[in-house]
Parts: sequence; structure tokens; C-alpha cells
Amino acid sequence: MTALTGPSADTFWATSLRRWNTVCWVLFAAMAFGIAAMGRPGGEMYGALGLLGCVVLGYALLDRFPGNRIVRPHGYLAVLALALGGLAYLRTSYAALFMVTLPHYWMFGRTPRISMGFLGLATFTTLLGSWLKLGWTAEFLGETAVSTLIVVAVGVLIGLWAHSVVEQSTERARLIDELERAQAQLSAAHQRQGAADERERLAREIHDTLAQGFASIVVLAEAARAGLAADPGRSAQQLRSIESTARENLAEARELVGSGGSPGQAAGSVAGTLRRVLDRFAEDTGLTVDADLADPECDQQTRIALLRCTQESLANVRKHARASTVGVVLARLPYGVELEITDDGAGFVVEESTGFGLDGMRKRLAELGGRLTVTSSVGDGTRILATVPLAGGTEGTA
Repeated sequence: MTALTGPSADTFWATSLRRWNTVCWVLFAAMAFGIAAMGRPGGEMYGALGLLGCVVLGYALLDRFPGNRIVRPHGYLAVLALALGGLAYLRTSYAALFMVTLPHYWMFGRTPRISMGFLGLATFTTLLGSWLKLGWTAEFLGETAVSTLIVVAVGVLIGLWAHSVVEQSTERARLIDELERAQAQLSAAHQRQGAADERERLAREIHDTLAQGFASIVVLAEAARAGLAADPGRSAQQLRSIESTARENLAEARELVGSGGSPGQAAGSVAGTLRRVLDRFAEDTGLTVDADLADPECDQQTRIALLRCTQESLANVRKHARASTVGVVLARLPYGVELEITDDGAGFVVEESTGFGLDGMRKRLAELGGRLTVTSSVGDGTRILATVPLAGGTEGTA
């Protein structure tokens, strides 16, 4: 067995020592009184009192001053073993002292190996002292040897049981401490993950709303400045679009900062919301927009996802596609809702795309159990297909 350390072991032995202190002092006093009252004055009585006094003094120092450098626990146990041998030789109260101090071997030894070592030493000195006094007599064999071995056997069993209890308690305390640390680490990891998820969500919202609005403002401002001389009416319309976009961005920023929710939430029917976005896009860019929009019943999160996918796709068309026509189809299928956005622009290599927009759309749809399919090649335009399952839908095709 290994040494028992830790708060549980220390508490157990400290509590046991405090409880046994009172008993020890009473029994020490009774033994001293018995030696003085029943013994005849002379060298043996004074020798017995001296040996008992050495034990009591060592125990008192350990009890009152546990950290003293004069008497250490193992030194006290060695003195105790020698005193028992001396008292056995003098035939004076050695059995009583042996029983009274039996718990001390386990309290001060601290490990089964050390405790049993000192207990064996005490047994040997006791039997040796008695044998030197009595020799191989019936009294030595019948009283001293048998009674001492019985007391030692009982003490060993009780001590091992106590150490087993303390070891189990210490192990439970260690496991509980490890569990608490693991729970604390898991909680911290959840908090970090939650914070990371929230940052990602906010980044996605900002990209899908404010960033697109600012990009639209920049494009409109450049177009308005270029057309001031040639087409003032068109430039005036573009300036009005800039003002309207800026006001929308301001409202979305206030809502984002104030509530932490999704700004510009899609209110009303999804078809009506997408129709307003497409009309605004056609007005700002002058592109032809062909729209076939069904009006399926969907929850708020699905409406927001479809709106954000439409806004991101149109923003990509505005910035990269150089298209002339955009097609948008919103359909209710047996398994959910499908949004298809196509353009006849320059196209791109899907595998080489590193932008935040497509990845953000994929994650937004994945949160709803949907998926995003992007089909494009250089010179052949682009097709964006977003599918979102709806409650009560069944897998199938239209």
C-alpha cells in the first residue's frame, strides 16, 4: 500500500488524535498513580515512573507542538517501543501502556508499512523484556506472549481497516476533485465555444447586412459621380438610393447593437420581402431581374435565411458577375422550400472561392438542416440553389 496523503487522510488522523488525547491523558495518569500506589519504593518503581514519564513527555510535545524539532513522530514511536520493553522487564503496567498507545502506531506511522514496523518493534521489545525477566516459563508463554500477540493482532486488523477507510475516502475525494476540475474545464470550454459561436454569428450578420449595404453605397456613389454631367436624373436617383441604403444600415446597426438579435428580420411573407429586395436591386443596378416567387408558409428563421441568401447572391452578382440578367425562383416542394438564383455573368471556379459569403450561407442553412449548392464555371454564369426543410415536409421532388 502507498502512503496516504491529502486532506482526507490528514483530517481523519487529526480528528482521531484529538479524540484519543483525552483518553490517553486519563489513562497515563491512572498508570502513574497505579505504579506509585501499588509499587514498593525503590529503583524499579522509580525506573517505571521514569520510563512512563519519557513516553508522556514525548507524547505531550507532539500533541502541543506538532512541528517541534526535538521529538518527531518516528522518534516518539521508538521511545515508546523501548519504554514498553523496559516496563515489561520491570513487570510494571506494560500491558496497559501497550493497549493505551496502540492507536499511536497508526496515527504517527502514517503508512501501514511504517506503522507495522514500529508495532513489530514494540512487540519484540515487550517480549524480549519479559523473557529476560521470566525466561521460558509458563507465565511468560501463557500470559505475556499470548496476550501480547492477541493485542497486536487486534491492533493490526483495526489499523489496516482504518487505513483502508481513509484510502477509500482519499480516493473518493481525489475523484470528486478531478470531476469538479473537469466540469469547470468543460464549462469554460462551453463558454469559449459559445463566445466563438456568437462572434461568428455577429460577423455573419454584419457581413450580410451592414457590409453589403456599405458596398452598395460605394457602388452607387461611384456611379452617381460618374453620371453627374451626362445623366443628372439618373445620378439623383442613385443618390436617393444611397440615402435609403444608409438609413437602412443605420437602423440595422442600432438593432444589432441594441438587442444582439438578427437585424432587419424578414417580417411578413417571404415572397413579399424578396420582391422588395429584387425591385431595389433592379433599380440600383439596371439589370433585368426575372422572378418567379411562390409564397410558402415558413417560420421566421427560414425567412431570414432565404432573405440573407438572396441578398448575398445579389451582392456577388453586383460585385463580380458582370451579368445582364438575374433569375430568381422560390418554390414550395414536398420536402421544404427551394430558392434558386441564377445569372448569365462571368462565372467562377467554385473550388477556388475563398470569400466569406458562400461559407456564411452554407452555415446559416446548415443550422436549419438545409444545404447550399453552387454551380458555376468561367464564362457560363452561376447557379445558387438553397434548400431548407420545413416541418411536416416529406422527402421528395416537385
